[in-house]
Amino acid sequence: MSATQSEAQLTEHTHTAQRQSLDERYGRTPGAERRTRTLMIVAGVIFSIVFTAWVVWGGLSGTNATIETRELGYSAVTDTSIDVRWEVSAAPGESVTCAIQALNESFGIVGWRIVDLGASDERTRVFIETIRTAEPPVTALPYRCWLA
Repeated sequence: MSATQSEAQLTEHTHTAQRQSLDERYGRTPGAERRTRTLMIVAGVIFSIVFTAWVVWGGLSGTNATIETRELGYSAVTDTSIDVRWEVSAAPGESVTCAIQALNESFGIVGWRIVDLGASDERTRVFIETIRTAEPPVTALPYRCWLA
């Protein structure tokens, strides 16, 4: 065996011993790697179970109450008011509240009104409402409706 081979083996042995020493010092042992891998797998399985349960619960539980609104138009535009005509579809017997807005030519809100719509036996109803405005409006429409 030559001197360079024995120096290379000694250097390799020294590096291996140092690496093992550092691995033990900082907890990088084969057992720690297995524990970390096992912990990650268990956490992934738990997350998958919880996520699946949440999706099923959210999709199958609760009421599927839907409210649909549709703008039908506007008329009687003056510098201080506008009439808006809209349609609301909700389950019969449900009270609905809607926010109606009027917009100026820059699409800024210049008028706003909250309207309470009582319960009805009909699913779809049409309404006309006058909105007072701070500036001349160019359009009006239902902003949002919700169950009251």
